Amino acid sequence: MPAATNKLALFSAAFALLAASSSGALAQKKYDTGATDTEIKIGNIMPYSGPASAYGVIGKTEEAYFKKINAAGGINGRKINFISYDDAYSPPKTVEQARKLVESDEVLFIFNSLGTPPNSAIQKYMNSKKVPQLFVATGATKWNDPKDFRGPWAGSPTTRANRRSMRNTSSNRSPTPRSRCSIRTTTTARII
Repeated sequence: MPAATNKLALFSAAFALLAASSSGALAQKKYDTGATDTEIKIGNIMPYSGPASAYGVIGKTEEAYFKKINAAGGINGRKINFISYDDAYSPPKTVEQARKLVESDEVLFIFNSLGTPPNSAIQKYMNSKKVPQLFVATGATKWNDPKDFRGPWAGSPTTRANRRSMRNTSSNRSPTPRSRCSIRTTTTARII
């Protein structure tokens, strides 16, 4: 029990230190590139054309959501400047668009860019520029490697996690004969 108390005390002290240091940062109004008192720049790369253009609707939906947030006053009074570019699901084009977002548009982070090949193409560049890739839309497990790549945070469950979830769902059948699980695809289940 004393070890748990010591850990709790250490955690509380660390949290108090963090809270005290962050309040000073707010008073100084120092922000990273892409954030000001009035604006937050968020970058996005989507395949609005090319073989995966059906997924472009995700980028349009995100844009509409950020417009809704801005219409309601933004985030703590800051408007979101959502800048989204087409990469046609082509990794070389993704690199070009990422450079444009980071170097010209000076975004705070890149949000929910689609696909393993495009995100893989920009991963080292984004880490070298210290611009986070938040919620990469990919099912690959490679994004869970904080030792080598600190920036990308996966937003989708991995394909492996989806399969594990489906296995667990299909093996935990209800004892009632009317309820059974039928696997329709690798990512969806239907109760019939």
